[in-house]
Amino acid sequence: MADSIVIRALDAAEAERRLAELGAILRDAVEGGASVNFLAGFSQDEAEAFWRGQLSGIAEGSRHMLVAEEGDTLVGTVVLTLAPQPNQPHRADVGKMLVLSSHRRRGLGHRLLDAVEALARVQGRTLLMLDTTLGSSGDRLYRSRGWVEYGVVPGHALSTLGVPTATAFFYKEV
Repeated sequence: MADSIVIRALDAAEAERRLAELGAILRDAVEGGASVNFLAGFSQDEAEAFWRGQLSGIAEGSRHMLVAEEGDTLVGTVVLTLAPQPNQPHRADVGKMLVLSSHRRRGLGHRLLDAVEALARVQGRTLLMLDTTLGSSGDRLYRSRGWVEYGVVPGHALSTLGVPTATAFFYKEV
């Protein structure tokens, strides 16, 4: 039940201790066809290496990770990356919005998105940006939550099976 799931921040030390869970969430998403920068068949070690690469940004505060947790098990993630450019102190990027396939269709995507938007406001960020595969479940979620498409690039990224796919780019003022 979605009510038993808590959305909370994960600091760098805890993220490091939970790399195996984070990697499993990422692999589950890719195995389910999510185009989140990886191709089908990538390993748990590669998934953990990706998350390990996020730790320094989390530790220094340029990146924030929120997780959905059921009991003591991580079941979803979303990352807020603050724009580093001096002329963009109001902007951030949203990424790695992932929910385990076993926990989808329970409103967790909505909750994670609401939480990352609230976090952005706390961080003084009023313009958020993200991209997703055109026509994907993420695309439908963002549209339903008031995100505005500002362009589509055909063949922008490869699907998990290596096929060029269109990417939709979105923004939202929060």
